[in-house]
Amino acid sequence: WYQRRVRGIPELVERARKLKVTAGDQPGADLGPVISPQSKARIERLIQSGVDEGASLPLDGRNISVPGYEKGNFVGPTIMSGVKPNMECYREEIFGPVLNIIEADTMDEAIGIVNDNPYGNGCAIFYQQRICC
Repeated sequence: WYQRRVRGIPELVERARKLKVTAGDQPGADLGPVISPQSKARIERLIQSGVDEGASLPLDGRNISVPGYEKGNFVGPTIMSGVKPNMECYREEIFGPVLNIIEADTMDEAIGIVNDNPYGNGCAIFYQQRICC
């Protein structure tokens, strides 16, 4: 069961790696800079807190260098897996290009996790069964 649940993460990582990070006014930009150096530092701190609390980091967008904007407030696509609802990286809204993956064993458990999150725009359920809801 576990192998089936995590199978899609490598594909998700590869797709996220292909996102173009550059100034938002540049043609083809998928991700632009975050709003300020303080915002970048906060995002990076929350990513590190997830790692410190036991999350895996299959894609780390910290320390990205954008040619021509080396001193910009950029954070690349980041994917954290193994996140738990009690972790700071989940409890706090990150406001950055970070996907936290929380696994649930049942649909009821997944719905409970979403319903317990105070940020309605911060949760989604991806279900691998063909018939759902």
